[in-house]
Amino acid sequence: MHERIAIIAITETGIALGHLLKSLLVADGFAGCKLFSSRAAEGVEPIESVPAFVRQSFGSFDAFLFIGSLGICVRSIAPVLQSKQLDPAVINCDESGRFVQSVLSGHAGGANALAGRVARLLGAQAVLSTSSDVQGLWPLDILGREEGWSVEFASPVAGETITTAMAAFVNHEPTTLLFDIRDALTDQLERTAPPFVTMAYRYEDVDFSTCRLLLAVTPRLIDAPVQTICYRPKVLCVGVGSERGIDPERFVSSISEQFASKGVSVRSIRSVGSVDFKLDEKAFVAFAESCGVALKGFAPERLESAGPVPNPSDVVFRKTGVHSVSEASAALLSGENRWLVEKQKVALDGFPEGQPRHYTFAVSLLRGAERRGRIAIVGAGPGDPELVTVRGRRYLEKADLILYAGSLVPEKLTHCAKPGALVRSSASLSLEEQFALMEQFYRQGKFVVRLHTGDPSIYGAIQEQMAFFDAEGFEYEIVPGVSSFQAAAAVLQSQFTVPEKVQTIILTRGSGRTPVPDRERLSELARARATMCVYLSAEWSDEVQSELLEHYSPETPVAVCYRLTWDDQQVWRGRLDELSALVRQSGKTRTVLLVVGEAIGARGGRSKLYDPAFTHGFREGRGA
Repeated sequence: MHERIAIIAITETGIALGHLLKSLLVADGFAGCKLFSSRAAEGVEPIESVPAFVRQSFGSFDAFLFIGSLGICVRSIAPVLQSKQLDPAVINCDESGRFVQSVLSGHAGGANALAGRVARLLGAQAVLSTSSDVQGLWPLDILGREEGWSVEFASPVAGETITTAMAAFVNHEPTTLLFDIRDALTDQLERTAPPFVTMAYRYEDVDFSTCRLLLAVTPRLIDAPVQTICYRPKVLCVGVGSERGIDPERFVSSISEQFASKGVSVRSIRSVGSVDFKLDEKAFVAFAESCGVALKGFAPERLESAGPVPNPSDVVFRKTGVHSVSEASAALLSGENRWLVEKQKVALDGFPEGQPRHYTFAVSLLRGAERRGRIAIVGAGPGDPELVTVRGRRYLEKADLILYAGSLVPEKLTHCAKPGALVRSSASLSLEEQFALMEQFYRQGKFVVRLHTGDPSIYGAIQEQMAFFDAEGFEYEIVPGVSSFQAAAAVLQSQFTVPEKVQTIILTRGSGRTPVPDRERLSELARARATMCVYLSAEWSDEVQSELLEHYSPETPVAVCYRLTWDDQQVWRGRLDELSALVRQSGKTRTVLLVVGEAIGARGGRSKLYDPAFTHGFREGRGA
C-alpha cells in the first residue's frame, strides 16, 4: 500500500534513527523509502525546511514518517490537509524510538497499520487513538479492502453517512452482520465479532426491530430500513455474448441496468468472459474495463466441454460452433455449473432491427463462495491438544459435527466444540455410516470436521473419503497436522537429519496384515541407513528387527514410542538388536512408533547455515 515513504528527521539523533528505520523498512519490503532532513548528513536527501518540503511534496508520497517533536509534525502538515480520502498516512516517532504515533489518515491512508509495523520493527509502543482500534473493533470504512471488497453506504434517514454508522458501531449499538457468501475474511469476522453484533445468513432472518446498523457482505442489492454498510466481495463471474459490433456505451449502460433489475451488484464482478473470437468486441472490452478486470476468452471446444447448460441454443451453434457462450463462459469462470442468473436475452432500446443490438449474459457465483455445506479433514496432531494447528483448533470450535477417530485421537481434543455441536467417535462406524452422517450435515449447509490423528496424509485413510466427496460434489479441504514422527523428534530431543551423516527421513510400515510392495520392504529401505520411522508395526517387531539388521549395525539407536504427547506417553530406548525385546517389555502394540537411526540423540556435526565462514544469500562469510 505504501510504495513511497518519506522519512523526515529533525535532529542528528533523529537522522541516526532514520537511517535505521529506512534500512529496516526496505528490508521489510518498502523499497520506496527516502530519508530527508534540513541538516546535512551522509545518505540524507537535503531539504530547505520541513514545512516547505511537506508543502511541496504532500501529494507525492503515500506516507510521511516524522522523527522528532509531534508539534513540528502537526504544524508542518496542517496547511496542506484536504480530507481523509485524499491525505497520505502520517505517523510520528520520537527520537529515542520508544513511541510510534498514528497522526493522520489512520484507516483510509493506512497510518494505523504503518505505525504498528514500524513499532514492531523498533520494539516500540504503537500509539493509536481511533476508537475502533482502541476498542479492538473492525475499521468499517476499510473493511475488506485488501480482499478487493468495495464499500457502499445507504440509509433511509437523510443526513446519515458512513461516519454516523461508524459512530453507532463504536458506541456498541445493536448491529447485525449479514453474510450470504463465504471466504477467508467472512470466516475471520465470524470468529472476531464483538458481543453486540448478531450474525445472519439470510436477509429474511435479520430482526430489524432490534437492529440499528446492518453490515452486509453480499453481492445482492438490498433496501434495508436501517443505516446499512454493504461490502461487495468479488464473487460474480459473468459470461457475455452478442451480435458483432454492438454499441459499447449503450451495452455497458444496459447490462448494468440488467444487473440492478436482477438484484445483484456490478461492483461484485470478479471476471468477465466470452468466446475467444469475441475478445476484440469493443462493448465487451469496455464492460470488463468498467469492472476493473480483463476480458477472458475461451476456445469454442472449451465452451462445449463446460458441461450441460440450462439454455443451449442450436441457432448459436450454427453461427459459432458452440451451443452456449454466456452460460458456458460463466460456468468456466466460476469453476462449477451453477448459475445465479441464467442466460438473459436483451435488446438495446433505440436500435432498429437489422442493427447490432442483441446480447446475452449469465452470472455464476465463484466456486466456494456460496454459503453451503463444508467439510474439513483436520490433522489432530500426535495427541496433545495444544499441538493441533491454529486453523485446526479454529475449525473444531466452529464445527456443527466433529467426527473423530476415537481409537487414535484423544477425546479431550474435542472439548473446544461449540455448544450444540454433535461430537461422535468413528471407531464403531463403518465407512458407509460415516458418509451418511457427514452427508446429512453437509446437505443442511453445516460445517463438518473429520478429525484424524497426526497428519491426515500419513496413514490417514482419507483417500476413500475424498473419493466419496468428489463423487458427490462436496466442497472440502485438508488441514495439515503435526505428525507423530515430528513429535518423536521433539520427545527424543533429536534432529532427525544430521549434517554430512543422515539427510533422509523414511516414513514407512512393516508388512503385516496389509502387505507392502516388495520394493518397499524394510530390508530394501534399510540400505539407505536413513532415520527410519516405522508405523503400525510393533505387532511384528521380530520381523522388523530382522529386516533392518540386514543393513543397519546392531548398535544403531532405536526408540519405541507409545502415545507420543498423550498424558500416558512412554518411550523405551535401546539398540536395534534389542528392538523386539523392548517392544515385548513395553507390552504395547497399538499407537506405537518405532524410530531407528544414528540421528537419535546425536549431537555431533554442525550446519553450515550459521557457520561464520559460510556465504549464502543473506550473509557474506567472514573467512575461516
